[in-house]
Amino acid sequence: MKIYLDSSAMIKRYVLETGSSTVDYIFNKSWAGEAFLASSLWNIGEVLGVLDERRRRGWLDQSEFKETLESFVGETIRLMRLRALELLPVPTSILVESWSLILNEHIYEADALQIQTYRHSGSDMFLSGDKELTRVASKTGLNVVDIEDEEKVKELLNAE
Repeated sequence: MKIYLDSSAMIKRYVLETGSSTVDYIFNKSWAGEAFLASSLWNIGEVLGVLDERRRRGWLDQSEFKETLESFVGETIRLMRLRALELLPVPTSILVESWSLILNEHIYEADALQIQTYRHSGSDMFLSGDKELTRVASKTGLNVVDIEDEEKVKELLNAE
C-alpha cells in the first residue's frame, strides 16, 4: 500500500502529538517493507518550518532541535535510499491545478497543493492531521484518513 503523508502527518513522527503513535506504526510498516510512503518536497520545507517555530517559541531547546532535525533528515534520506519513500516534486502543472481548489474550496495554497500532489502520487491513502484539509479532500472524493484515527489506519493497512 502506498500512503501519502501531508506535513501535519509527517511532523507527528518527530514531535509528540496526538496521532504520533499512528505515524510511528506507519513508519514501522514502511521499514518492514509492508508500506510505501509518499510525500511532497513542499512538505520538507513545512516540517522544517514547524521545527524552527517550536525552537523559536522555546518548545524545543537548541539540542532538542538539532537532535529532531537530524532524526528527520536522516530517516528521510534512509527511507529514500531504501525506496520506501518517494518525495514528489512540485511542478508548475500541479501548482496550476491547485488554483481551482483554492477558489472553489476556499483553502490555502499549501492544502490545495497537498491534494493535487496526492492525486499525482498514485497513493492508495491520504493521511493528514489537518481537519480542514481532511474535510476538503474527502469532499473531492479522495481516500483520506485522519491520522488521529489510529484504528481506521491500522484496519486499512492490515486489509492489504
